[in-house]
Amino acid sequence: MVLGSFAWLTFAKNLWKDGSGLAFDDAGDPTAYFWVHLLLAITSFLLGTAVGVIGFRGLKALRTERA
Repeated sequence: MVLGSFAWLTFAKNLWKDGSGLAFDDAGDPTAYFWVHLLLAITSFLLGTAVGVIGFRGLKALRTERA
């Protein structure tokens, strides 16, 4: 979970700094490519975080049940 979070955060940071012309047009305005990929990065980060939290809470509950 943590490694995936860093990967998506790095991707979003690199997307923001993109100089290839995909993420921003000649006027410097964000393109559809930018918005779609930013949305993908945010969604993946949030879902991964939610799954990690649910998993952590499940492990915690399992340990207290056994004690």
